[in-house]
Amino acid sequence: MQTIISITDGVTRHPLYRLKEPIQLRIEAGEQVAIVGPNGGGKSLLVDTLTGRYPLLRNEVAYDFSPSASSLVSDNIKYITFRDSYGDTDGTYYYQQRWNSQDREETPMVRELLPPCADEEVKRTLYDLFGIEEMLDKHIILLSSGELRKFQLTKTLLTRPRVLIMDNPFIGLDARTRDLLQELLCRLTERTALQVILVLSKTDDIPSFITHVVPVENRVCGRKQTLAEYLAHRPSDPVRVLSDERRQRILDLPYADNLYHTRHVVDLRRVSIRYGERTILQELDWTVLCGEKWALCGENGSGKSTLLSLVCADNPQSYACDISLFDRKRGSGESIWEIKKHIGYVSPEMHRAYQKNLPVMDIVASGLHDSVGLYRKTREEDRAKCEEWMDIFGIADLKDRSFLQLSSGEQRLVLVTRAFVKDPELLILDEPLHGLDMRNRRLVKDVIEAFCQRRDKTLIMVTHYKEELPSVIDHELYLHRQG
Repeated sequence: MQTIISITDGVTRHPLYRLKEPIQLRIEAGEQVAIVGPNGGGKSLLVDTLTGRYPLLRNEVAYDFSPSASSLVSDNIKYITFRDSYGDTDGTYYYQQRWNSQDREETPMVRELLPPCADEEVKRTLYDLFGIEEMLDKHIILLSSGELRKFQLTKTLLTRPRVLIMDNPFIGLDARTRDLLQELLCRLTERTALQVILVLSKTDDIPSFITHVVPVENRVCGRKQTLAEYLAHRPSDPVRVLSDERRQRILDLPYADNLYHTRHVVDLRRVSIRYGERTILQELDWTVLCGEKWALCGENGSGKSTLLSLVCADNPQSYACDISLFDRKRGSGESIWEIKKHIGYVSPEMHRAYQKNLPVMDIVASGLHDSVGLYRKTREEDRAKCEEWMDIFGIADLKDRSFLQLSSGEQRLVLVTRAFVKDPELLILDEPLHGLDMRNRRLVKDVIEAFCQRRDKTLIMVTHYKEELPSVIDHELYLHRQG
């Protein structure tokens, strides 16, 4: 049988990128593989070794890409990391950039970034699946998080790789698109020589076309096994992770003395948002009262993140809209920074913007001052507050680690902690469980549910997975695409 990728006694030369045990892994022709494991367990290190990013001490990675005409790894293996970056990761993206129209003209359009494809049938299938036609004349900066993932998938699949590696490909996609993507990948693996390797933190997301699973945990590459074998022994998802002691600590947190105590937290009156010819929100009325817990739902590109950018005053168009927060009308002279003190927020846009290699402690502490990055020295009492929340979220041991050296799942957990650290009256969580493993997903849900038991806490949460919603949700707003 043809072996596509083979690693024997694989040990990287650089100790920083080395797994605890030598890698023994063979991927045969026709095998569709899922690499699974907890956040920080070593999945990305294994993939980076598979793709030849890190040279090995003894045996180099062996490849056989036939029937491909090229033997180059760069031609045959495409790796989509979904680091939530627009276009190329050139360091020019900044928080709020997506909402600033003056930056739009400096970014390319979608059609300019898509490669040519000789196979018209594959191209048409991809365009239809992901709705690419309606994106072609949009600037890349205006794509929603879900639309960006669809674009990246299309861009990569148009190159017809021999091996396609995707890091958590289904997160951020609405349910319909997730199902269609699974069907498409299944068809492609059946009809072509394409082999798929999925890197999954959410292990109940393994598609049926996967044939084998490679578990990676505690920086050890486990034995490759069949999907049936893995599912037969997969540990059941935890019912609850947050301990009673930590839950009580959340409930016992002292209340600040500068709370607004208003009945109305968010009021939007006939709010409309347009970018060029495209209408995102059309005369939307929405009222959120103190203590309500809202699920904000809708397909990719329906305007969920745009709506939240208005609430958080990250979108310049918010000042042209009839919006009140905590009974203070936007544009009436209120200090938005005063209002932000009462809001905890995490989003894909925020994750994209954190490209500074700061210690985790500084990232969490930046939530106290609403800065993307820390621009002031952390006071001792603030440090204690940060350590308290980091302990609750189980990341206390990461406090001195550099943010960019963490796995993407660990990074998301840090940013979720940042949203809670000021004990906000309004908690806005835009897809907070992105990239988290099953245990950490349950932990974050536990923390949200405990936090919302406290007096006068208001929640707005976005997710494309109904099962991610905490039990405290009592209202739903569903946004429809405006076309």
